[in-house]
Amino acid sequence: MTTILVTGGTGTLGRCVTERLRAEGHEVRVLSRHTQPYAVDLRVGGSGLDGALEGVETVVHCATTQRGGDEEAADHLISAARRAGVGHLVYISIVGIDRVPLGYYRTKLAVERRIEASGLGWTILRTTQFHDLMVTILGGLAKSPVMLVPAGVPDQPVEVGEVAERLAELALTAPAGRVADMGGPEVRSLDSLAHAYLRATGRRRAVARVPLFGGTYRAVREGGLVTPERAVGKTTFEEYLGRRFGG
Repeated sequence: MTTILVTGGTGTLGRCVTERLRAEGHEVRVLSRHTQPYAVDLRVGGSGLDGALEGVETVVHCATTQRGGDEEAADHLISAARRAGVGHLVYISIVGIDRVPLGYYRTKLAVERRIEASGLGWTILRTTQFHDLMVTILGGLAKSPVMLVPAGVPDQPVEVGEVAERLAELALTAPAGRVADMGGPEVRSLDSLAHAYLRATGRRRAVARVPLFGGTYRAVREGGLVTPERAVGKTTFEEYLGRRFGG
């Protein structure tokens, strides 16, 4: 039995990773800001982090925020993992962080670089966007009478449970460095995903494709967020919508 710490273990992905590892009989510690007995803010670090890592063999680092602090959190985690003698640090990252010039993506790339230089055994998996995130985005866009979506943008949503299964698998094997990316089963246009969302939720909206400008839009339009050669996911967006909304 392996002792594993999952950071962000109460989040969408971390919760699934924790469930899968526990189902296989491993001791899993869940670290988050508000969950005892390992309630730690990684951006601050401290003795609580050292206690959480005592006796841990592998860390699966799922904790993240778009409000800033991921780099500081990684520094604290890496330092504490070194002190604790952790043998393997597994990190979940995002396809396109080296191609799409978003601030959050630059931060994720900086965290990758820290892990690579940490001196720890490490594994990094990049995946495309989760179905859950796509529904959140489309739900926001659907609040308007006309659903405006960026024109010509491909996306490749993937099922979070499948990503969790892959992360759990990686956590139980030797450090592998940067492993092959993981994408959803289909590369889809954003407007086709919008129409699927509207059908599943029973909403009536016109969908209008709007051209945008700037480097970020150009990068995603050119495929920065997709990995068609790694379309290894199984669950389609429609299948996910059917489960979530009962369609």
